[in-house]
Amino acid sequence: MYATSSSWFFWVAGIAVGLPASLIVLTEWRRSLIRRHSPLAAPVGLLRTYVLPVIALLLLMLKVAVVPARDVPIRIVATVLVFLTLLLVLSGLSNAVFANAPETSWRSRVPRIFIDVARMVLIILGLAVISRYIWGSNVKGVFTAVGVSSVVIGLMLQHSVGQIVSGLFMLFEQPFRMGDWLDTAAARGRVVEVNWRAVHIESSTGVQITPNSVLAGTSFTNLSRLSTSHTTITSTFSASDAPDQVCATLTQIATNLPQRGDDIEPSTVPIGDHKYRTTIGLKSPGDDDAVQATFRRWIWYAARREKLHLDGVGDDYSTPKRIAAALDEAAAPGLRLSQADQQALAPYARLLRYGTGELIQAPGEIPKTITVMVAGHAQLAVTLGDGSIAGVRSLDKGALLGVAAFTHQANLAYVHALDEVTLLQIEHDEIQRLLSDRPALSREFGRLIDERRTEVQAARKAAGKSNGAKVIQDVVTAVVDTPGSAGKRVDST
Repeated sequence: MYATSSSWFFWVAGIAVGLPASLIVLTEWRRSLIRRHSPLAAPVGLLRTYVLPVIALLLLMLKVAVVPARDVPIRIVATVLVFLTLLLVLSGLSNAVFANAPETSWRSRVPRIFIDVARMVLIILGLAVISRYIWGSNVKGVFTAVGVSSVVIGLMLQHSVGQIVSGLFMLFEQPFRMGDWLDTAAARGRVVEVNWRAVHIESSTGVQITPNSVLAGTSFTNLSRLSTSHTTITSTFSASDAPDQVCATLTQIATNLPQRGDDIEPSTVPIGDHKYRTTIGLKSPGDDDAVQATFRRWIWYAARREKLHLDGVGDDYSTPKRIAAALDEAAAPGLRLSQADQQALAPYARLLRYGTGELIQAPGEIPKTITVMVAGHAQLAVTLGDGSIAGVRSLDKGALLGVAAFTHQANLAYVHALDEVTLLQIEHDEIQRLLSDRPALSREFGRLIDERRTEVQAARKAAGKSNGAKVIQDVVTAVVDTPGSAGKRVDST
């Protein structure tokens, strides 16, 4: 009799000790799962935060307070417990089966919407079981009423329901998945969400919401499933521009694009009416807009440097007044030019401009002219053994490029523009004449060549020791992705 009357004490003691201990264990387990990015962290959190405390409350009511099992408070707590347990089981199954499914398995191909439908059906069935066995309700009449109502609603909304069904069938066929790039009649972009009603496509103009039934009833292209991805860009030049020169210039610019893919070599062909079509491979369909924007920006500068007429417009930047100012402000200090020297060099000088991220000089090339930086900033960088890029130094106003032309040596490094760069190009023969009259300036050029060669070698050695090649490879893409921030490839001497 004493043991029976005091059994509540053991339940209280068990719950007082067991509940905190279980909460501590589940908390540590959940933290461990979160650190490993495991999908089971969510169901463990549900068990710790809701299910376990409700179990403890139910035991206290039944074993300590001795509330009759058929009383309303017990039924309410039991209903909450069964519902939470149902959610726990569904969450655990969903995360365990579908969360980290391999891409090639059938589990990864199941659309999220079907998982949601299955979860909803199971929840409805669970509520029916709760209503039947805990509250003693007659669910047959409810299901009959729901069935009749569904038929009536289906007849009333047959057009809308038909759209939903057709959309579900389309999703079941798996023509695309989350993250794929689609080209539809309404938008071209990446799939960011698929729900009951529509597919959300993120494009350059915003998020295009396309109903599932529309996609099911029209044709579209899944760009992510193409064997090769590319883009084509059309440019217009003047009738006086030589077609071969135009094709070579456009192809060279396309080859230097950092976002282009390697599957397709860039090519340019004339298509009539003074228009040219350039085909550029892409690493991803998502790079299309970036490639087109960078290409159109760079050909504006390249056309003017090559004396071509993009859209019928030539270059009017290199005027005698600007050349005289550039010789006086940028070239004179480094080349030790007098006023007479500046006037003599003016007819043999020309101003060139490069866009942000554009290649100015490449390793392996033998420069034919010397150039002086007049405005902007550039990056000197070298290629490492693993193909990545290591920065050497920044170049700004007054820096000399192409000094290796006087020793007929090839460039050792890259030079890329960090922002819009203006260069003063001086013909090689005129600088050679200047050097022949000034031995001190010739020695200065030799010192500069040796200095940059030493810098290149030191940069390669430092990058090799620190294994930090990737650190500087970001220089390549940062320039184009964020204008004015970093360079891609650069020249050395």
